[in-house]
Formats: sequence, structure tokens, C-alpha cells
Amino acid sequence: MSKPVRIFWRIFFGGFAFVIILLAMLNFGWIGSMPDLDDIENPSASLASQVYAEDGTLMGKYYIEDRINVQYKDISKHIIEALIATEDERFYDHSGIDARSLGRAIFYLGSEGGASTITMQTAKNLFTENWSTKNFILRALQKIKEGIIAIKLERNFTKEEIITLYLNTVAYSDNVYGIRNASKTFFQKEPDRVNVEEAAVLIGMLKGATLYNPRRNPKLSLDRRNTVLNQMVRNNYLDPNQAEILKRQPIELNYKKLDETTGLGPYFRMILGEEMKKWCKENTKNNGDQYDLYRDGLKIYTTINPRMQLYAEEAVAKHMSYMQKLFNTQENIRTGSIWKGFEPILEQAIKQTDRWKNLKKEGLTDEENLRTFHEKVPMRVFAWNNNRGVDTVMTPFDSIKYHKQMLQAGFMVMDPLNGQIKAWVGGIDFKTFKYDHANINTKRQVGSTIKPLLYSLAIEEAGLNPNSPVQDVQQNFGQYGLVPATSKTCTGATIPMAIALAKSRNCASAYIMKQLDNTANNGAKRFVEFLEKCELKTKIDPYPSIALGACEISLIEMMQAYSMFPGRGFNAKPMYITRIEDRNGNVLATFTPQRKEVINDVTAYSVIKMMQGVLTNGTGAGIWGYGLPAGLQMAGKTGTTNNNSDAWFMGYTPQYLAGGWVGCDDRFIRFNSKNGEGGRAAMPIWAYFFNKASADPNCGIDTKLSFVKPEVMSNDIIIDYINGTNQILGGEGEDMGAGTSEDYEIPKNIKPEELGAESDIIIENKKSVPSIPTNTVPKPGPVTPNNNTPKPAADKPKLVLPPPVKKPGGNR
Repeated sequence: MSKPVRIFWRIFFGGFAFVIILLAMLNFGWIGSMPDLDDIENPSASLASQVYAEDGTLMGKYYIEDRINVQYKDISKHIIEALIATEDERFYDHSGIDARSLGRAIFYLGSEGGASTITMQTAKNLFTENWSTKNFILRALQKIKEGIIAIKLERNFTKEEIITLYLNTVAYSDNVYGIRNASKTFFQKEPDRVNVEEAAVLIGMLKGATLYNPRRNPKLSLDRRNTVLNQMVRNNYLDPNQAEILKRQPIELNYKKLDETTGLGPYFRMILGEEMKKWCKENTKNNGDQYDLYRDGLKIYTTINPRMQLYAEEAVAKHMSYMQKLFNTQENIRTGSIWKGFEPILEQAIKQTDRWKNLKKEGLTDEENLRTFHEKVPMRVFAWNNNRGVDTVMTPFDSIKYHKQMLQAGFMVMDPLNGQIKAWVGGIDFKTFKYDHANINTKRQVGSTIKPLLYSLAIEEAGLNPNSPVQDVQQNFGQYGLVPATSKTCTGATIPMAIALAKSRNCASAYIMKQLDNTANNGAKRFVEFLEKCELKTKIDPYPSIALGACEISLIEMMQAYSMFPGRGFNAKPMYITRIEDRNGNVLATFTPQRKEVINDVTAYSVIKMMQGVLTNGTGAGIWGYGLPAGLQMAGKTGTTNNNSDAWFMGYTPQYLAGGWVGCDDRFIRFNSKNGEGGRAAMPIWAYFFNKASADPNCGIDTKLSFVKPEVMSNDIIIDYINGTNQILGGEGEDMGAGTSEDYEIPKNIKPEELGAESDIIIENKKSVPSIPTNTVPKPGPVTPNNNTPKPAADKPKLVLPPPVKKPGGNR
């Protein structure tokens, strides 16, 4: 054998051995990473977790890569045919590597097309996402790895399974992954409903997701679609005549990307996401790893009713846009004088902006940075229009003031029997204002909405009932002074407790607080204990002022507390998740209602009747002007805090409880007129919602249902004094400010050693005097003209209380 021949064979066998060794080293991961057999047999990709409403409607997703898997049977044949015709004509004939395509790619150096098969592209999508490089040698090694993985995939999966894997993992633009998300995003269709031309658009994008995006580059996308249609004709998937007709048609997009700012309940989904993060940390997979909300493809089923959620969002938008127009006409808002004395708040807001932080990083001094906030620049700000925004030119400083002067709202709907949240609105626009005003961390003064809870305790433990006469007079609470702080809102009248609630009389509520215990402050302590029993988690200090709502509580806590009224004495914990499943549909967790009895059903019904009086002829009587169904049974309570900083309305029907709050994030920004009262600022949202929801059969609201009266309750327990209310106090009535725990005056004529003294209101022995006659209404007493605790007039009978209501089975 000649020397040249020996050299040739040495090179040949040496090269062959090198290739074999190289393939072995690549296969076993000795050169770079390589997925093991278990990974290839059980391929996985980052999947978005999905949030579903109670009827199965997809509400939103949590993801890093927006990807949702779909099965082969749920993919249109047009998509599969377009894919094979365009990307891999001999897909069904090769075993992962197409020799003809490989040879063509090597001979023409890739200028006539690549060598990647669908299986190789699947391998790349699943296992080589971090291998991108422009280095020719490294890219060649990566291609070899893709080929090895492709062969292994072909050995472990059918052709249909490989196509499904590919279509589930392929990347589209706009951070969309997988055929299901692509068809939903660009055409609002499930992948099995996609027609031929739509399939050609989606498959055409695979050559260059951004370049051929029909939203960004419609002309290029149209040309690419027609190329795919030609390929389908070439491979006998499409009739040539039909293809010619389709190629003349424009692309008809129906683009809608579901992200954090779109879809139903964005505020709810934000709060749900935080709850799910906690759940993921507390629960582990079979391998011991924690769940990942953004990668593990969890399916979260919620209690949200899509129709109710839609009506709730519409009700907030309808009313708040109107209220903002009124608010903007207020002089101190129109002139900007509202900010006088509050400049430090604006300075703090400036330093919290991204603009300030970014300019600081660039080296600007505080003075230079601040100067930029007073220079006009083009920007987009929130506006009450269909787009919830408008382009304008404004200084960043003015934009901060502009957005802070926007009225905010929180609104929630719940089934009081099981605690299921049906609608959740945390603000006026999630895209601009991310802060949620309905969750447990957002607490505002509740004003008179606290009173039904106080009255419940008084019925349970002080022996009062709706007929019981109470004095609308200022009360002395010893070291805590007088409640309310001044007597100018007190009428001095002796009125039934039902009228006191209907007219939201602060002085009468202070009197009722006094009846809980005759020693100063113990009544307040007992009320705090009762609020804790109602599952309020907020720490409330036992000041007597809490009888007027001078405490801060979240909307969701108030919802739970109020659930005991339509719930016949049972308190229901709010819940919004029913179950959690993994990506394969295996149930990981289920959630059931949690209820407990707080008051008995006689007390609950008594408060219901009184709260119906609030809407009949009390502070909420204006609700009848919103076109609600005549037969709809309703009960509710308005609430307004000092200077109209917070407006509330809590109301319910026999089936659903709903509550709302309205105000500005900064309390000093508020209405200076009656427009800021709960009956005007918050109650209309409730009315708008129930007006729409009660007319929609999908919401299941029965307008013929009535509140259930306990069988043990005699007819003379509840007397309807509401129709005669105007004869006593006159007018619709309005909420009084709640005040704060610090602003209760101590009368100047009371000596320090007398601070612990009882109120000088005379009370007869409660057990020895019969209840107020059922056929009369107490006449109002004289109004005391000074700030001291008023004493009953000499010609007025002393206040007497009826015997306690007999409760079946004791005080439950």
C-alpha cells in the first residue's frame, strides 16, 4: 500500500473516529449541556398559569412566557397542513433528520433553505433555548445536538405528538408562545376554529415572528401568507382555484392580547396573584420543589361571575366619571388651592416617580432634577373616555397633581351565604392606578356603616330592639369626653332605635354605645370584642368614638361583617378560589366556605328591617331614583366620614351583598359639599350594578325573593316607624362626620376629678317598665342649646327600655 493511500485511510478512519467520539461526547453532555433521557421522555416548557371565572371563562394569565398547551385533536387540520407544507414537506418520511434537506443545506451553504426539520425545531424549542450564537463552529455543534435530540424524540413520540409539542412551544411575537395563544391573540379563536387563510398567517409568522407580524407589518405578512398558501397547493393540501381566491382577500385581524391590564377583573387578578404566590411557597411538588406561578401552568378556578364583574366595572366607571366632573368644578380643585399647605406631599410624590429615580442615576442634582418636573413635555394621562387616556402636553409636576385629584373607588359583590366573591373592582383604571382599594390592606374610616354592627350588639346584649326608645343626645364618656364632640347635631329627641339608624343619628348611636356598659369605656371594649368576633382583623382601639365609625377598616372586612345580616346571623369568610389544578388537570387544592354564627337570626332580621328603613325614608332613600326593580328587596347603610373624606354604602338583597367606598387617596382632597356623602358618592354604584345585574338572567337575581323572617319572631317585634320618620326628624337625613378618637371635647365645667363620672342621663329600671306602645311614635324632646350633656326635660317622661327580646336557645 502506497504512502498516499495509507495517509488517506488514516485520515478517513481518524476522521470517522473523531466524529464518533464527538457525537458520543455531545450525546452524553461532555461538551456543553444535553438533556437526559427522562427530560426527553417527559418534555416540559414554561407554561402560563390561567385564571378562570366560575363559568370557565378565561380571565387572565400569569406568565414569563405566554404559553398554554393544546392537544392535537384541538388543532385545526389547516394549521397542521400549512405547517408541514411550509416547514417540513417530508415530515412523515424521515426519523428526525431529513437527509435531502441536510445535503442541500451543506451544498448551498444554507442559501437554498435550512436543514432543520419540525422535530429538530421542536428539540431546539424545548431544550436549546439558551444556545443562540453567531459563532459558526458553536452553531454547528448545536445543530448536531439538535439532530441527536430529534432522533431521540422520534423514538419516544408519534408524529402527531411531535407536531403538538412543536406548535405548543413555538415562539410568536408580542411575547406570545404556542399556537393556542397565537390564534386567540390574533384572531380571538381557539386553534380548532382557525380557517385556511388564518392558518397560513400564523404559520407564515414562524419564518420571522416580528417581521411577519400582521399587526406591525401587514404587507409583509400578506405576502408571506400567500407564500404559505402556494406551498399548500404544491403539496396537494389546497385546491389552486381556492388558493387564488384566498390570496386576493385581506388579512382580517381581531387582535387582543390578554395581559395584566386587560381582561376581566385586573385588580382582582393582582390580589389573586399575591395570594397564589403565598400558596406556591407553602406547597411543594412531588419532587420537593415549590410551585412556580409563572412557569408551572397552574389552573386557578375562582368564584367570579363574569357578568357581575362586567356590570360592577361598568357601574364604577359610569358613576365615577360623573362624580369626577362634579369634583373638577369645585373651586379649590379648579384653582389648585387644595394643595396649599400640603406641598410636602407633592415633594414626596415627585421623589417616588421613576423619572426622579432615573435622573438621579444619571447624576442630576436634586435642584436640577426638580427643575425638569416644571418643564412641559408630551405625555399620556388618564381621562374618562373610551380609551381611558389622552395625549397632552403637561409638566410632570402638574400631572402628579392631576392624577392625585382623581376620585378613586372600591366595589365588591359577595354571596353572603357562602362568602364567594362575585365581583371585585379595586379602582377606576388598573392601567394607570395600580393601588387596590378593596383588599384587606387598604383601610379607611367607615363612618356610619359601623352602626348596624353596634346596633346588633345592643340588641344581643343590651336588650334593645328596633322599637326601643333611645335619646338623641350627647354622651359623656368620662376621660374620653363627650361623644359627639359637639351637641349641635343632637336633637334631644327620644326616638325609636329604628329611626336612629334610618336617620344615622350620631348622638343616638353614642347613647346606644353607653347602654353596652354603664362604666366608662367598657362598652367600647365590648364593641371591639364583638368586631373581632365578626372576624375583623384590623386592630381597633376601644375609644367610644368607634360608635360613629372613627376607625379604619377595609372593604373586604366590612363585607364579611355585614354578611351576618342576609346570612341570618352567620358570618361568611370571603373566598375567591374554589380549586387549583396542575397543568395536567390534577387537583392540588380545594376551598370550601367557612361560616360561623355571630348573632341569632332574630337579631339579624331586626337589623335587616331597620336597614330597610334606611332606604325607605332615611339617608339612603335616594336609591329609588335609579330605576331599580320595584319588587327587589333591599337593605343598606350609608356612611360618611369627617369633611367627606370617605363615602361608603353597604347594601344587600336576600341573595347578594355589595359594598362600595369612594374617596381620594389623600384624605385632604375631598368634596366640600353634600356630593361627598355616602348616599351620593357611593350608593349610586350599588344601584347601577343591581339595576343591570337584576335584569340579566345569567346573574340569577330573583327580584321576588324576600328576607326570611324567623318563625319564633312575633309580629309585634318589628314596628314600621319609618313612614312616620319625617314627622319626627324631617327630611331625608344625612350622614354626620365620624370624627377621630382625638377630637372629643371635655366640657369646661367638668372638673378633672369628675372625668370618670357617668352620664347624667337618667335611666329607669329596664326590667320593670314595659316596652314602648306599638301604636305610638315618641315625640321629640327639646334640643339642649349648649355643649354639655343634655338632661331630659322636666315635662318629658324619663327614658325607659323594653324587656330584652327572648332569643331561641339562648344567646348564640
